[in-house]
Parts: sequence; C-alpha cells; structure tokens
Amino acid sequence: ETARWMKEAGIEPLNRVVFAFWGAEEDGLDGSQHYVDELSKAEKDQTAAYLNVDMGASPNGVRSFHDGDGSDFGDAGPSGSDGIEDVFERYFRENALPAESTVFDGGSDYDAFMQGGIPVGGLFSGDVEKKSKAQVQSYGGVAGKDLDSCYHEACDTIGNTNADLLKEMSAALAYATASYALATRG
Repeated sequence: ETARWMKEAGIEPLNRVVFAFWGAEEDGLDGSQHYVDELSKAEKDQTAAYLNVDMGASPNGVRSFHDGDGSDFGDAGPSGSDGIEDVFERYFRENALPAESTVFDGGSDYDAFMQGGIPVGGLFSGDVEKKSKAQVQSYGGVAGKDLDSCYHEACDTIGNTNADLLKEMSAALAYATASYALATRG
C-alpha cells in the first residue's frame, strides 16, 4: 500500500526504495538473514535505512517505534538508527498520536540488518505483553490483557486486527518511507 500510495501521490524517489516481504521469520529469521548475507559491503554502505514492521495492528495494541538511539532501553541500533526513531517520533507527534519507544530485542527481521551495520528502526504494536493502565490511557483497550492474545495461535488471522491501529501505523510507515525516499542528506 505504501508503494501504491507513493505512485498515486506522484512521489518520485530520489533514493532507491526496496519493499521486501520475508519468509521464514518465525523459523529463524532466515529470509532477511539470507538477504543481508548476499549484500556486498558497498550495498550495505549504500543502505540508508531498514524500516521494519512486525505486529502492526495488534487488537489491544500500542503505537511504538524502536529506540534507535538507545536512550530508553540502552541498546542503540547502528549509526543512523537514531534518525529513523526521530522520523517516527515526529510523525506521531505531528499527528497528535501518543506513541512510545520499544526495545530492540533481536526477535524480528531487523536483526540481520542491525548485525550487518545497517541503520534500523520500525514499528511494533505488541504481542504477548500485557497492556498497562498507563497504556490504556494513551491508546484505549483493556489493561492486564495481552496486546495480542492470538500471537502464534490458530486465531492469529486477518480478523484478529485493530483496523484503526493498522491505518495509523500504515500512515506512519508511509511517512517514514517517503521521508527516506526524498532525503537529500543523511
């Protein structure tokens, strides 16, 4: 949808944009790892950002972006990851949408890019963590309930999504993608 929106909006990227959908994420992150392993050093050096979306519309979810500079959780991404965090943070602030940072825990496809020295960041709406009372005040939902009680369960289907959160997170992704597509400097 981001690619379609960019085309319909007449956005002509100044920088190359690649959209990738990984296989084997739940089986060892094999798809993204293979992709990064096949990149030359020059290709890695030319990659300004890897934007990851994992869990983008959890039914009892939150709006979160990765802590690229490490200021909240202590584990920063490679140089440039702070800029990705800033782009997502700016989008949510400019659209008056509460959002919070989330830790890089290595459990998603960004890990291969991070280990390859490529700036990483992304969006995450939550999985098995319980929603806090403070999060309910910011995002609504039910305190004490999993952000996504169907995570890795048979009920984890397209019907198990928060449509409003999907729209908000998709718009944040489109904003960040267009920002990097049109960037003229770091």
